[in-house]
Amino acid sequence: MAISEFAKKYHERMFPGYESDFLRTDPEFIERLDNFAFDEVINQEGVQLDDKTRFLAILATLLGCQGIDEFEVMLPAALNFGITPVEIKETVYQAVAYLGIGRVFPFLKATNKVFEEQGIVLPLEGQATTTMKNRREAGTQTQVDIFGEGMRDFWKSGNDESRHINLWLADNCFGDYYTRMGLDYRQREMITFCFIAAQGGCEPQLTAHAAANMRIGNNKQFLISVISQCLPYIGYPRSLNALACIKKAAKK
Repeated sequence: MAISEFAKKYHERMFPGYESDFLRTDPEFIERLDNFAFDEVINQEGVQLDDKTRFLAILATLLGCQGIDEFEVMLPAALNFGITPVEIKETVYQAVAYLGIGRVFPFLKATNKVFEEQGIVLPLEGQATTTMKNRREAGTQTQVDIFGEGMRDFWKSGNDESRHINLWLADNCFGDYYTRMGLDYRQREMITFCFIAAQGGCEPQLTAHAAANMRIGNNKQFLISVISQCLPYIGYPRSLNALACIKKAAKK
């Protein structure tokens, strides 16, 4: 087998002392996968990310594409590369707003399982900064901070039949999740971009969040780097769709 030395060392950093049984059952496949995902992609000039950002994006992407088995495998690796338990939990919590609890529930269970195996005491320290009384106002301010002043009265816009959903976007999506500590706005918008890109079929929302990312400092090249580093986990079609959305947002 011709797995590169870099890929071998990176794999050892992720999973110290572990040798996959796929090396026995699927050696040709693992040779190409490891060389691609753990060497070529990581070292591609112009789209490199620091390890912590890369793993945060990967975890969010695996949530988005429902890669539960790979997510559980990658959690210890993310911890080994400096992602904190709080950052992981905040990523899982925020995914509920974009994927729904029906899809996130198994990931929350898997996270708790891995944390307890790693000796991480649960529950973690609370990160909430809002109450049920002020969440709407705080959520609206967060929307304004990220998307601009045009979102100030968005919560009360729309017709009678659907206005409540715009309210929920303010008080629940942004007021309950984005206002929490543990991740900053740039990290939260990046993982949201990954959730949406990985699940596919939500290109209007993906374009809007690509633009929001750019507005708060996650520029076009950064988003291209994120998609590039996550491509092994979601494949080419969804990655190409995400690139198209980035380019569309950049033109605006």
